[in-house]
Amino acid sequence: MSAAAVPALAPPRRAWATDLPVLAVAVVWGASYLAAKGITTAHTVVAVLVLRFAIVLPVLVAIGWRRLRALTGAQWRGAGLLGLVLSGIFLLETYGVVHTSATNAGLIISLTMIFTPLAEAAVTRVRPSAGFVAAAGLSVAGVVLLTQGGGFTSPSGGDLLMLLAALARTVHVLAMARIRAVRDADSLSLTTVQLGAAVAVFAVLAAAPGAGASPWSAAADFGVRAWAGLVFLSVFCTLFAFFVQMWSVRRTSPSRVSLLLGTEPLWAAAVGISLGGERLGLLGAAGAVLVLAGTAWGRRGAVRE
Repeated sequence: MSAAAVPALAPPRRAWATDLPVLAVAVVWGASYLAAKGITTAHTVVAVLVLRFAIVLPVLVAIGWRRLRALTGAQWRGAGLLGLVLSGIFLLETYGVVHTSATNAGLIISLTMIFTPLAEAAVTRVRPSAGFVAAAGLSVAGVVLLTQGGGFTSPSGGDLLMLLAALARTVHVLAMARIRAVRDADSLSLTTVQLGAAVAVFAVLAAAPGAGASPWSAAADFGVRAWAGLVFLSVFCTLFAFFVQMWSVRRTSPSRVSLLLGTEPLWAAAVGISLGGERLGLLGAAGAVLVLAGTAWGRRGAVRE
């Protein structure tokens, strides 16, 4: 997402008026893992993804139709390529959360904040600081402990899928920065094309033999609670979150937005434990602390550099 010019520091009251909606995005994103887990099974992953994004895509197209028509061919191709990566991220995340806890999912995916600067350093051949490498090591150690909450066993398949999702998110961020055509593209148009490409991928997969339930059969089986979960994922975790980010970066600094959104794993853990009845165990709790400490330390180091 392209950031607008950062305005002068706002008075405390105005700053909090901007911070609270961003913090609300972090909360709903943290809650999204438990919501997705509550309405999705291994048999309905693709169907739920089709439904989730098909609900919001027409709204985005209607709002940004004029700007979509202004995109160049290169921008359409670049955004479409990013959408293919995005589809992979959502597939990994959704299959992952089905097979692990919402708490683990939220904490493991936060490693993106460590993986991205490390990957960028590898691409640009600029060595990261010793402090940042230490922070990355602390986070990885935390994930190892986090996945051993019930004792030293192999990480679950869901944990490994969430780790791959964090790596895929890193690829997506780097691609956005390196695909020249999309750098100056309108944020709304870029997001709409990406989601459209992702929905197309999900629709093709849903039509393939052995892909599980169709979107229509999954929707027919939804009760009130499942529909509420789907609307929450579509409206709040996608539409609301996107517009708050667009609104906030024009009123405060991108670093402040990033810091607030970085609290997402805290909310994922809080929701998973308080509402989902999940338990970390002593090792898991120690791992969660290390992940949060490592990502916070690494984020501060990346901002300074």
